[in-house]
Amino acid sequence: MKITQVETIFVDRYLFVRVHTDAGISGIGESGAWGFLEASESAVQKFALYLTDQDPLRIEHHWQYMYRWSHFRGAAIMGAISAIDIALWDIAGKHFGVPAYQLLGGSCRDRARCYVHVFGSTTEELVEGCRRAKAEGFSAIGHLTPFLDEPPNIPYFETYAGKMQAAIDRVRRYREAVGDSVDLCIEIHRRLSPAEAVVLGRGIEPYRPMFYEDPVRPDNFDSMAAVARQVGVPIATGERLHTLDEFAMLLSRDAVQYVRPDVCLAGGLTHTKKIAALAEAFGAGVVPHNPLSPVSTAACLQLAACIPNFSLQEYPGDEGSAEKRQIVDEAPRRDGDSLLIPERPGIGIELAPDAAERLPYRPRLVDTRLGVDGSVVDQ
Repeated sequence: MKITQVETIFVDRYLFVRVHTDAGISGIGESGAWGFLEASESAVQKFALYLTDQDPLRIEHHWQYMYRWSHFRGAAIMGAISAIDIALWDIAGKHFGVPAYQLLGGSCRDRARCYVHVFGSTTEELVEGCRRAKAEGFSAIGHLTPFLDEPPNIPYFETYAGKMQAAIDRVRRYREAVGDSVDLCIEIHRRLSPAEAVVLGRGIEPYRPMFYEDPVRPDNFDSMAAVARQVGVPIATGERLHTLDEFAMLLSRDAVQYVRPDVCLAGGLTHTKKIAALAEAFGAGVVPHNPLSPVSTAACLQLAACIPNFSLQEYPGDEGSAEKRQIVDEAPRRDGDSLLIPERPGIGIELAPDAAERLPYRPRLVDTRLGVDGSVVDQ
């Protein structure tokens, strides 16, 4: 069996990669480069020059070749490698007639507990979203900000005292809305300084969040470690990281208790399984990052199935929407608070044949929030 074509497909806000073979088997994957999908597509086409006529089952070898041939890496390149890697595991599973997780060590579980996204531009909307998620059967709520999901065109300003008190009070209200039968995953989106992150982390400790996600920017591992040392809430981070080495630096500093690798950005199934094994050695759980399409969800579930330290799966919550249903043939199914692990060969999902026609590509604009003084705000 040989690779005959590596095809890129833009759909809505997503970039998919389909790898074709002369055996009539094709595999699908997705790039998680988010705002730089055009650059990621270019990297895929560069890798296609190498992959054509290669054996698709030499997955580890191809990963090493693509990763190590050049001196330069980054999100666009790693998104390309990830998409290709997922597609190759999809091919391997179909070739052997088993789900990809069976080739990665077999199943540890048949379902993956998930958390649903909750958004709101007011405190009342966020609290009501928590109640609604509980009523829909979820036992964990995530992407849950203690601030507000305000649009980027509104200049931002809050006093330090006002910001801290309002954020702590919102987390209190989230806990009161759902009781102790629902876990809260508090999302900061890197918007705090280390000093602010310590104050907020200590302030929300009484409400027992499952984790405190990305309290500071991920660039400085020592800053994340300093926050982790001073708060009593577990830290979750890793969605912007690309490599095993970066996660090793986080874990060796005790800077993280839940790693958040993105299967579509951190090297596909090949590399994220290694990241999970590294986290296991440090006693850390894995919460795969997943803000993308149902293809990403399906790939995440293959990882969740085969690692012992899986903790929780991010679930955008709109995969049953009319728009998302147009992307794939059958989205992963939810049963109560969990997603069922697909049993179809490969990663268990296919693109709808006319997805690109139904949902034309919508590139992301360069658009971020500014403060009232005109400076850039992390949100």
